[in-house]
Amino acid sequence: QVQLVESGGRLVQAGGSLKLSCAVSGRTFSSYAVAWFRQAPGKEREFVVRVSWSGLNTIYSDSVKGRFTISRDNAKNTVDLQMNSLKPEDTAVYYCAASIYSRSTNAALRESSYEYWGQGTQVTVSS
Repeated sequence: QVQLVESGGRLVQAGGSLKLSCAVSGRTFSSYAVAWFRQAPGKEREFVVRVSWSGLNTIYSDSVKGRFTISRDNAKNTVDLQMNSLKPEDTAVYYCAASIYSRSTNAALRESSYEYWGQGTQVTVSS
C-alpha cells in the first residue's frame, strides 16, 4: 500500500515562492513516478508536473514551465515542488499522485494514469 501526504501549502503574495512536499510511504517508493496536479475553485483538476522514478525525466505543463521545479529524494521518500514567481492563477489545491507504471507523455498528463493520491494542500496566491 502506498500513501501520500502533501504539506507546505499556505497563503503567499504574488511574485513569491513556496515549496510543497509530498511524503510517500512504502518500501518501493523509488519504483514510482510521482506527479503534482492542482484544482482551482470551480475548475477541473489539471496536470502540473511529473517526475520519473529515477528523477531523470520530467514533464511540465506550459503554465508552470520555467517557474516550478520538481525534485525527488528516493532516500527520504519525498518529492518536492519548488514554486517561484507565483501568480494568483496558481491558487488551487495541490495534489501529489504516484504510479508504478511507465506512461507515454500524453498518458502521464491524465489523472487516470495514477493509482495513488494524497489529500491535497491549499495554495493561495494573493494579488
